[in-house]
Amino acid sequence: MSMIRLAPGISIDERALDWQFARASGPGGQNVNKVETAVVLRLALGAVPFPPGVRARLEEAAGRRVTNDGDLVIHAQRFRSQERNKADALERLIALVSAARLPPRPRLPTRVSKGQKKKRLADKANRSHIKSHRRRPGGDD
Repeated sequence: MSMIRLAPGISIDERALDWQFARASGPGGQNVNKVETAVVLRLALGAVPFPPGVRARLEEAAGRRVTNDGDLVIHAQRFRSQERNKADALERLIALVSAARLPPRPRLPTRVSKGQKKKRLADKANRSHIKSHRRRPGGDD
């Protein structure tokens, strides 16, 4: 039983990953119509014991790659060999889980500085002055 470490504190059994192979599109020379180099990695998120909040962040980060059944699906066909595509899919899974492991930083409220307020009001006054000089002299005609 081999364990795959996705992130610090998050490991899964290698048997939890479902690998499927298909023929990839794109360049491949004589192999393109014979060899199944594209990799589809499927992970049932319900079977992995994620720490609190990590699964929700992972589903949000993965977006459309999460099915209605709760499976995370990663397609890899960037390379011409099945082994490199398999490694690429696993790297992308590890990157997704690592990113979801960290909670988002809270937004710190900021304030507009006094200098910015003064500049904005001065610009408004200047614009008003420019527009007032466009009017016809002598009043409301």
